[in-house]
Amino acid sequence: MSGIAGIDQPGKQATVKRMLEKISHRGNAGKEVRGMKNATFGIVCADAQVDSLVRIRQKNEVADGYGAGHLALVKANKDGIILKRDQLGVAPLYYGESEEGAICFASEVKALISLCSEIKSLPPGCKSDGERLETYFQLKKGEPLDKKVEFIAEELKELIKSSIEKRIEQKEGIGSWLSGGLDSSTLAALTSLYVRKLYTFATGLDGSPDLEYAREVANYIGSEHHEVVVEFSDLLSVLPDVIFHLESFDALLVRSSIMNFLVAEKASEYVYAVLSGEGGDELFAGYHYLKNLEQEELPDELIDIMKRLHNTALQRVDRSASAHGTVAHVCFLDPDVVNYALRIPPEMKLHENVEKWILRVAMDGELPEKILNRKKAKFWKGAGVKNLMLHYADKTITDDDFRLERNLKNGWIINSKEELMYYRIFKEHFGKLEDLSWMGRTKVVTS
Repeated sequence: MSGIAGIDQPGKQATVKRMLEKISHRGNAGKEVRGMKNATFGIVCADAQVDSLVRIRQKNEVADGYGAGHLALVKANKDGIILKRDQLGVAPLYYGESEEGAICFASEVKALISLCSEIKSLPPGCKSDGERLETYFQLKKGEPLDKKVEFIAEELKELIKSSIEKRIEQKEGIGSWLSGGLDSSTLAALTSLYVRKLYTFATGLDGSPDLEYAREVANYIGSEHHEVVVEFSDLLSVLPDVIFHLESFDALLVRSSIMNFLVAEKASEYVYAVLSGEGGDELFAGYHYLKNLEQEELPDELIDIMKRLHNTALQRVDRSASAHGTVAHVCFLDPDVVNYALRIPPEMKLHENVEKWILRVAMDGELPEKILNRKKAKFWKGAGVKNLMLHYADKTITDDDFRLERNLKNGWIINSKEELMYYRIFKEHFGKLEDLSWMGRTKVVTS
């Protein structure tokens, strides 16, 4: 993880330095601003990404990298600049046009607010010169695997292990966010095979299920485990910082980011890189509503929700880690793992009404039975957040205020009092941006 910013005009070092100051939290190991023939680029690097400085010095390009296949890249050429984002949008990249007509770009929206009245998010699998948008990759269903369950499970596990190895450059300073769910537990267990000491981090309200299950996993794999046990007042006090870094007021996204933000803060005291289980639910059918679909509908629905990750769940992971200068790796979303997982037959993902069945088979013997048999729980439910935020918003926002404030000028509609509570904070930081087309909204389904 690093932070990049720039303009397709030469001699803009002072402006790019100011842009980098807005995202300086993304890296403290190195910073550089470089003027080129027809552009000015800048970068701040975290400890794990100092090689990114070589790109700007030798190749006239800047990149925000998260390991193999996860990269936002901007390159200067004789015609201007080319912006490119990885296949799933793991690395963020925003751009817009200044009053002078220059194309400006950055890893976060906050670096562009003073320069651009309209900001765009570069879609995953796309590249652009700032005007024309070209798609170079699209998620597609692969030919279903025709193999026995045990072979698929073993091959899947080996691909996940390979993804982890690609992203662990050193054997020290590696951690894992751990909720005690199947996805985060899988990565923690497999990572523990490769590092000298694995640090694991869990958070929740006192007595929340996530804390209990995370302890179970940590004891089983022998990690050095750390907990952040919070009270409701802690959630409220950190909320403005969460929304500032997250750059969103989407209720489900903010709610899930609060605990992520707190656990990322704790992790930054011990490690420079963490592993996150994001992507497991989308690849292996972890959401409850998917059980209502016919088997033949499942592959298309999984691809649809994969396409939404870049400005929802992946944004949460990126901003939570980068707010504290650390790198978060999403190993399930390695291109090789994704391509293989999309070929796994749907009946091996949802088997006899058990979600993520093939991943459970793959991890049999690697995790305690209690974890293998745990049902899916949303992070904010397992950590104990949902009802507290809903009730607080209901107490502090009247029905009349909600009716008056829920319709925004840009046509967006605030969905709940909880979301309005978040929007009021969001507006303090990003209020001058009326066009919010760059901001994602979580898909809401009824199960």
